[in-house]
Order: sequence, then C-alpha cells, then structure tokens
Amino acid sequence: MKVSRYMTPKVVSVRSEDGIRQTYFLMREKQIRHLPVLGPDGKLVGIISDRDLRRPQWVDEDMDVSHLYQLDDNLSVGDLMTREIQAVYTYDTIRKANGCLLAHRVGALPVFNKDEQLVGMLSTVDVLQAFEDYMSAHPAK
Repeated sequence: MKVSRYMTPKVVSVRSEDGIRQTYFLMREKQIRHLPVLGPDGKLVGIISDRDLRRPQWVDEDMDVSHLYQLDDNLSVGDLMTREIQAVYTYDTIRKANGCLLAHRVGALPVFNKDEQLVGMLSTVDVLQAFEDYMSAHPAK
C-alpha cells in the first residue's frame, strides 16, 4: 500500500506572506485542515493547520486572550506556520507514513515525488481509508 494511492493529489497551498484571515476562509471554502506553505521561490517552507489558526503557540505569551479568534490579516501565515516539516514520498508505504504521523503527532504530511516536487498531501483521514481498504480485503475470521 503506497502513499501515492491514498494521497490527495490536488495540492492547495498558500504563501508565507498570505494573511491569516484569507487563509482561514480558504480552508473553510475547500474544507481542508492543512495547507502547505510555499516561500517566494515556490519551495515548501512550512505547514499551516486549522489548529495553528485556532490556538497559535504565541498565545501563552499574552494574558489577554481576546484576540485569539480575530482573524485579521495583521498576522501572516509565516508568523504561525510550523517550520519543521515532516514529509513522505509517493513510493513510501502507508505504514511508514502512519509511523511518521504518530511519531510527530501531526495530522497531515506533504508528499514529494522522486524529483523532490510537492505532488500531494496525505492526511490521517487518507490513512484511515487505507486501513479500511485493508480490513475489507482481509476480513476477520
């Protein structure tokens, strides 16, 4: 079971300079929770998730939490994104991807091809679909 079979191939991405408000509404419109973040050169520089938008890490620095849900564009995606990127390749197994998701406690992974191009995203929902397919093909006796 290869990552390429279960990944979402149509990658919706944002730029690090994009505003938080527009990113939030893009996620809502596309019904996705994780977006790869591209730098000015088009290379992957981070990931932003709906969790990053709901509870940014920097909130603990400020006792006034009234700004938590203000989705204005004074903050950019680059201010809130996760920079330590965990990724898989199209030829990796779902088992390897699942191990990466578990080990790093993330909800999605960017998927690269052998030429290091971003070609998809693999989410926990995609991995659950792989599990369902496996269980259907190997019913308990």
